[in-house]
Amino acid sequence: MTNTEGGAARGDLRDRVRIAETADVDERAVIGPDSTVWHLAQVREEAEIGAECIIGRGAYVGPGVRIGDRVKLQNHALVYEPAVLEDGVFVGPAAVLTNDMYPRSVDVDGKLKRGDDWHAKGVTLREGCSIGGRAVLVAGVTVGRWALVAAGAVVHRDVPDFALVAGVPARRIKWVGRAGEPLEPAGEGRWRCPRTGEEYVETDGRLSFAD
Repeated sequence: MTNTEGGAARGDLRDRVRIAETADVDERAVIGPDSTVWHLAQVREEAEIGAECIIGRGAYVGPGVRIGDRVKLQNHALVYEPAVLEDGVFVGPAAVLTNDMYPRSVDVDGKLKRGDDWHAKGVTLREGCSIGGRAVLVAGVTVGRWALVAAGAVVHRDVPDFALVAGVPARRIKWVGRAGEPLEPAGEGRWRCPRTGEEYVETDGRLSFAD
């Protein structure tokens, strides 16, 4: 196992994982090869992180969270359990993936709520989607493949594949392609990426790759 500068080997994590000395990684977490956990990040028990991931400074990964390959969590991103992040997902700085639909510190009797007193409902981020800085995703929502959530948005309902959503609450304002750039109309319900030339077709408010 190799380390970041000043880092130290931790537990039984796989070879080629770099963990900063100040990071807090539970020995029961699983981290794939060529991944990096930066300073002051915390990775909780039973979390699974794939290969070639970057967990930024001060980021938080909750117990049992599942993260695919080549995922980036920017500084201070908070990913609460039981979130699922598929391959190629980007989560911007200080974005929050919540897990409690009806948050309360105490129950109706005034007693402090514990883990068994509520049901965690995680956020799902599909392949290749990106979450802008300081966005908030409400418990239980799913962000579709290659979708883009603008910085500061509050997402309270599912986001379709390839949708660009913005605002509070978030609403779709454009379509984006796999390159992340807004698509241009190509006529007859078709859209084209100005960077790659890939074409997409819109049907009933949904976008998919053109045949």
